[in-house]
Amino acid sequence: MAPVHQMQQYYRLGVLDNCTDKFKAFFDCLMLKTKNSSELQEILEAREKEKKHIWTFRTPEEASYYWKELYGHLDNPDE
Repeated sequence: MAPVHQMQQYYRLGVLDNCTDKFKAFFDCLMLKTKNSSELQEILEAREKEKKHIWTFRTPEEASYYWKELYGHLDNPDE
């Protein structure tokens, strides 16, 4: 990777990036390029199902509880 990336990683985390994640993504991309479209579609759909959804869906009661936990102190600012 570029020296700028390495310096950012060192500044932010205190260690240099060994880039294994980037190399894995690169080789994965190359492997997917060799698949036919139906096989590729199956692989991508399977991966999508494995991922945790970005949003957490809650019932109205759960949402109310978590809202009060996080922001209930704003209801009575005098206390």
